[in-house]
Amino acid sequence: MSYWGRRKAVELAPRMPMILARAHSYVVAERSAPATVRSTLTADRVDIHSDRATHEGYFLTRTYGLTHPTFAGGQSAEVAREVFVATDASIVLPYDPVRDRVLLVEQFRMGPFGRGDPLPWVLEPVAGRVDPGEAPEVTAHRECVEEAGLDLRALEHVSSHYCSPGCSTEVFHCYVGLCDLPDLKTGQCGLETEHEDIRTHVLSFEDALNLTRTGEANIGPLVLLLLWLERERPRLRSLA
Repeated sequence: MSYWGRRKAVELAPRMPMILARAHSYVVAERSAPATVRSTLTADRVDIHSDRATHEGYFLTRTYGLTHPTFAGGQSAEVAREVFVATDASIVLPYDPVRDRVLLVEQFRMGPFGRGDPLPWVLEPVAGRVDPGEAPEVTAHRECVEEAGLDLRALEHVSSHYCSPGCSTEVFHCYVGLCDLPDLKTGQCGLETEHEDIRTHVLSFEDALNLTRTGEANIGPLVLLLLWLERERPRLRSLA
């Protein structure tokens, strides 16, 4: 509603999917992770002195002026903090426990490109935004169909975590998806309506794990999921 009187409906229409997805993430955030080691200080102890949107496009950035409780007691000095207000995302590493192989997707990514990386095409798990009202598990199944043409038999939840808590609200829900993988080593997938240009790679587990040793696996969730799978692989293969 902060757009009321400032933006025309025709301007907001293309942004509505992201607006609603951010709202959905805000509601889900109320179900916080346990606090057995970290502080139990709650968000209502933070005093907000100013709050403004410094970028309003498909993406949203907000700048806060705030004070917060300190570990020494009392409140901090007022600080300015910018935050990239993002959505939740589901991330899936498809794994075939019978043939012991995984599927990775490759696509052009703005992050590496904007950083100046000479190789901005990267290897990743399947991933996609959690749509409004959608459970992360449903997103995981949907994205595997859209990005890789795969129907998953089951999901193994690995973690739900902030990807960059110093500057972003984005949360990744990470899974290993059990499925039958095709014999093709590479393929092409993606939705034209979302301008996706995706190449898929089917690798043996050992070849995929080796990417973490060479550094070619340079996307955090891929490294996390491969290392988790290294630990849990014997169990998953025994159940296949």
